[in-house]
Amino acid sequence: MKLILIAVLAGCLGKAVAADPARPNFIFFISDDISQEDHGCYGHPVIQTPSIDLLAAGGMRFDQAYLTISSCSPSRCSIITGRYPHNTGAPELHSKLPDDQVRFPELLRNAGYYTALSGKNHMFSNKDRAFDKITGGGGPGGAGDWVELVRDRPEGQPFFFWFAAYDAHRGWTIGDDAPEYKPAEVVVPPYNVDSPTTREDFASYYHEVSRFDHFVGKVRDELERQGVLENTFLVVGSDNGRPFPRAKSRLYDSGIKTPWVVHFPALIKEAAVTESFVSVIDLSATCLELAGVEIPECVQGRSFVPILKDPAATVREVVFSEQNWHVYRNHSRLVRWGDFAYIRNRFPDQMNLCAESDTTYPAGKELWQAHAEGRTTEDHWQTFANPCPKEELYDLSKDPDQLHNLADDPAMAGALEKGRELLVAWTEQTGDTLPANPTPSRHGPPRIKDGKVLPWERGPGGNPHAEFPGAARDADSIDHPGPLRR
Repeated sequence: MKLILIAVLAGCLGKAVAADPARPNFIFFISDDISQEDHGCYGHPVIQTPSIDLLAAGGMRFDQAYLTISSCSPSRCSIITGRYPHNTGAPELHSKLPDDQVRFPELLRNAGYYTALSGKNHMFSNKDRAFDKITGGGGPGGAGDWVELVRDRPEGQPFFFWFAAYDAHRGWTIGDDAPEYKPAEVVVPPYNVDSPTTREDFASYYHEVSRFDHFVGKVRDELERQGVLENTFLVVGSDNGRPFPRAKSRLYDSGIKTPWVVHFPALIKEAAVTESFVSVIDLSATCLELAGVEIPECVQGRSFVPILKDPAATVREVVFSEQNWHVYRNHSRLVRWGDFAYIRNRFPDQMNLCAESDTTYPAGKELWQAHAEGRTTEDHWQTFANPCPKEELYDLSKDPDQLHNLADDPAMAGALEKGRELLVAWTEQTGDTLPANPTPSRHGPPRIKDGKVLPWERGPGGNPHAEFPGAARDADSIDHPGPLRR
C-alpha cells in the first residue's frame, strides 16, 4: 500500500524545471470572511481599502470571481489543492487536508521556489511539505511578520508567500493600523436588520477589512523598495463572505463572490476590469503555468493566464460552489453562468443556518429578535425559510442581491432546466454525493415563543464529522474538472 501511495503522489506532483531567474515570484493574500463588494475598488462607498485599490488601478480586477465554498477551512483546502471541496477529502469546517492531496505550493517548492505561509492556516499542522516555513503571523490580524518574511527571504531564489490574515473574522479587535468607522456610516444590506447594534457590529467589521488592506500595502511597499514588484504576481482574495446573516456559508454572491485583484506588471501592461468567470481553484494552474511547472491532472482548476493577456478572454463559462456542514447540517450546490445562479438544496426540511446567522453574534441576534417581534420583511426570508426551497433560481442582472427566487416562474423554465443540467453533469463527473450518514448539526436552531427568542436546543456539540460528501464515490481520487462550458 505504501508503494501504491508513493506512485500516486509521484504522478500528482508535477515536474520541476531548472532554476530560472526570470521566473515570477508569487504572493497570495487571503483575507478571512470578507465579501467582494466590501472594497473600495469594487464600489463600496465607505470602507477604505487604498492599498488594494492601488493594486487594482495598476492591474486587473476580476468582477466574476467565485469561491468553491463559503466556509473557512474547506475553502482554503480547495484553493491550495486546486480541487473542489468534496474532491479534497476535507469538505467540512475544521476537517484537515489529507496528506495524499497535492498542494500547489509544494510543486513550486520542488521547482526551486522558497515557500512560506504566514497567518491563519486552518488546513494542516505547523509543518507541511508545501512550505519551507509556516508562522502564526503575529499581531491581532495575523500579518505582523509579512514584511519581515519578504525582507529576510533567501537571496537569489524565487518565492511564493501565502499571506493569510485573521481579518475580518470574529471576534473584533480594534487597533491603530486602520480607521475606525462610525455606526452612522454603515451601509446595512437589505437582508440584515438595520439597528444600532447591527451598525456597531458592521463598523467593527469595516475596521478589520481596512486593517487587512493596510498590511497588503506594507508588503507592496517592501516589494517596490527591493525592486521586485515588477516580477511579482500578487493576488488578493478571501476564503468566504462577510460573517453576517445570509453571507458566510451561503451560496449567494454575498457568501461566495470573492475579491480577486491581480497585480503583475510583467504581464498586465494596462489596468483592466474583466467580467470573465474564474474560480479560486484556478489560482493553482495559473501559478504553475507562470512558473513553468507542469500542471498535474489532479488539479481541477484552469489557468486564467489567457485573461491576464486579454480581459475579454474566457477559460470557463460556468463556476460551481458547494455548501456543506458548517456548525449546522447542510448540502447545497450552486452553478453560476451568464446572468443566472441556480441552487439545489438537498436538506430543505430545515432552516439554512450557520453561526453567523443564528443568535451567536450581535447582528444575527438582532435579526432574530426582529423576526420574533414580526418586524422582518420579505428581504429577510432566506434566513428563516423552513422548509427552505428545494430549488432557487436568480437573474443577477435584475436582482443582484438574489432576493427573488424565480424557480417557480414559468417564464424561467429554460434557465431552470439549464441549471439542473449543468449541476447534474458536475455532480456525476466530480463524484459528489449526498451522505447517507451526514454530519449532524452541532445544536438546534434558535426558537421563538411569545415574541421572544429562546436559546437553541442542545446537540452533540464539538465537530461531530460523520460521512463526507463524495466519500461514497471516493471523490478524493477523482480528477475530472466538471463542465467548463454551458
